[in-house]
Amino acid sequence: MKKTLLLLSLVAAPALAGEGKWTPQQVLELDPAWLKAQGLQVPPTRLWDPKRGTGLLAGAVSVNGCTGAFIAETGLVITNHHCVFPILQEHSTPQRDLITQGFLAKGREEELPGQGSRIHVPRSFTDVTKEMYAAVPEGADDLTRQKALERKEKELVAECEKRPATRCRVASFDGGVQFVLSDSVELADVRLVYAPPRGVGEYGGDEDNWTWPRHTGDFSIIRAYSAPDGSAAKYSAQNVPYKAEFFFPLATEGVKPDDFVMVLGYPGTTFRALLAEDMAERQSRFYPRVIDVYGELIRILEEEGEKDPAGKIAVASNLKAMRNRYKNSGGQLAGLKRGRIVQKQRESEAAVVAWAEKRKEHAGALSARAELLSLQAERAKTFEREFLLDTVRGAVKAPGLAVMLARLSQERAKPDLERRPEFMERELPRLADRLEREQKNLFTAADKRMFLALVRRAQGLGAGERIAAIDKYFGRTYAEKEVSAKLDALYANTKVLELSERQKMAGETEAQLRARKDPLLDFGLELSAEVVALEEQRDRRAGANVRLMPQWRRAVMAHAGKPVAPDANSTLRVSFAKVKGYAPRDGALYTPQTTLAGVMEKHTGQAPFAVPEKVAAAAEAKKHGPWVDKRLKDVPVNFLADADTTGGNSGSPTVNGKGQLVGINFDRVWENVANDFGYNPDVARNVNVDVRYVLWLLDQVEDADGLLRELGVRKGPKAQERR
Repeated sequence: MKKTLLLLSLVAAPALAGEGKWTPQQVLELDPAWLKAQGLQVPPTRLWDPKRGTGLLAGAVSVNGCTGAFIAETGLVITNHHCVFPILQEHSTPQRDLITQGFLAKGREEELPGQGSRIHVPRSFTDVTKEMYAAVPEGADDLTRQKALERKEKELVAECEKRPATRCRVASFDGGVQFVLSDSVELADVRLVYAPPRGVGEYGGDEDNWTWPRHTGDFSIIRAYSAPDGSAAKYSAQNVPYKAEFFFPLATEGVKPDDFVMVLGYPGTTFRALLAEDMAERQSRFYPRVIDVYGELIRILEEEGEKDPAGKIAVASNLKAMRNRYKNSGGQLAGLKRGRIVQKQRESEAAVVAWAEKRKEHAGALSARAELLSLQAERAKTFEREFLLDTVRGAVKAPGLAVMLARLSQERAKPDLERRPEFMERELPRLADRLEREQKNLFTAADKRMFLALVRRAQGLGAGERIAAIDKYFGRTYAEKEVSAKLDALYANTKVLELSERQKMAGETEAQLRARKDPLLDFGLELSAEVVALEEQRDRRAGANVRLMPQWRRAVMAHAGKPVAPDANSTLRVSFAKVKGYAPRDGALYTPQTTLAGVMEKHTGQAPFAVPEKVAAAAEAKKHGPWVDKRLKDVPVNFLADADTTGGNSGSPTVNGKGQLVGINFDRVWENVANDFGYNPDVARNVNVDVRYVLWLLDQVEDADGLLRELGVRKGPKAQERR
């Protein structure tokens, strides 16, 4: 790793077990003797070599917003089933429903390419804090500050990405205490090798989501490809499997209670650094509104999907994501209440305030906190409008595509470094992929009903929160027949929903789009004006936050007098843990492992507890092979650990002290959903697929002989000879 300014000095290492998402460089500051005592059997420098800027941790890769792990030098990556769901949907039809049936490539020539799928392999991390702040003009106001930081970030990324097939980003730690530039190799040829049937990969469905005991095989295997010379390249029939320098061999012996494990990955966002009032806003407004609005949208997708087999496939990916967000919000609310998290944060803040009042060097932290509270109160005034505006363009395909095309035309007219980050030249291939991929997700009947529901809500907003574009096109008061008729006309007379026309629009100027007189495009252009205004307002807030939050966070860390792990920000992290059960409530004690027998006990023959026939046949015949846990006397399916995880850790490799894969992280327990706001060792449990369940399915159910040989589990021809 290149020069990296540590956020804090890692001392008192024994206190770090469980809690904390640590950066690769921070791992090197831990006491090696303590790590060895916990169960680490490789030198910490093998995890990350600061001279080379890489190590075993680089075997954990970013996959489409999830995490994955190389498990063979031939480019094989294991991740979650739900993380490759778009590839399954892309290649599914009512006649060949891969979502339901699953998929196994018998040879490399059968592997399925994933439109827009990307794998990022970490290469280096560089502290750029000084460079970022040096770019801010003296006396800059909040908007100017944010624009200057954004401009510098673009310049740093552009310089970093001069290397071919490179993906870079600048991540902020603790609200701006530190900025780090990450450099990754981007692999754009990603193909599906194996996905279990939906009755395995989603066993238990929404009912079991975020719960324990769990019996879900939430994993899939993909492969990264490169050009014949080893360089990263777009999809081509001439490409060859990517040669991974670091990978995690499969630990066929699995795990047992109290075993040491590490969870590696790219956790997305946590909220532990928020002020108590910000937490309270999420508890009182944000999560209840998600449950309310997304609950209605989910019902619409379910009802419309049941009317049409092709429509059911089209809405599957969106429905899955919405259900997850919906249930997560309920878990957040329950956890915030159960753990008294807002109250505890208020008490914690009060202690820091009392401490800082006695120290002149932290006077700035007190005034910063006061201003942050004032800004929070201002944001609350437009919460409803902002939430609906985000949902209209984010959840409904038609207006979302129209706004995207409008914004693309406006931003492409600017020099690259002056555009919004999401519309820069480096992002255009991804936007093109999305414009094409969304065709597979589009089901007009469902989309129209969702749009209708959100128009109704927007027309109920107060005078200070109106969405002008909706008022203009649909009126200020809700009349279902009139609004429905206008929506029918909007969908019937647009070309935005036709893929070939949409692809043409992506290259047109704003004037050309307006000249089309397309009603949906015109709506998108009207709505985009409000989006632009909101973006500027949020930039101003971001500038204020980066001016104020670092002052407060430095006081918090100084007051703690011990390591304070930074919030998750989608950068590579590692969490140390033990395999553990837990007691969710009085009188209940959960063991940390589940088995194949438990899968069959839940089997009802009806979704979501319908075990696929071939899986049930192997289980009932007790075709366990070598994958039985001698202590459990059965094939293990899932296990718990007390790792500190969050969204983005989906698909994270769970590895043992030797650096071998023992599981694939895919969820948290219900009592731990609010872990995003604070770690509670009593209930902080992540849920993993046991690697032995993976191997049992490949061996005893799928007879995936070639794949098992490639993974080094079964003796035979070399992996390169697999056909």
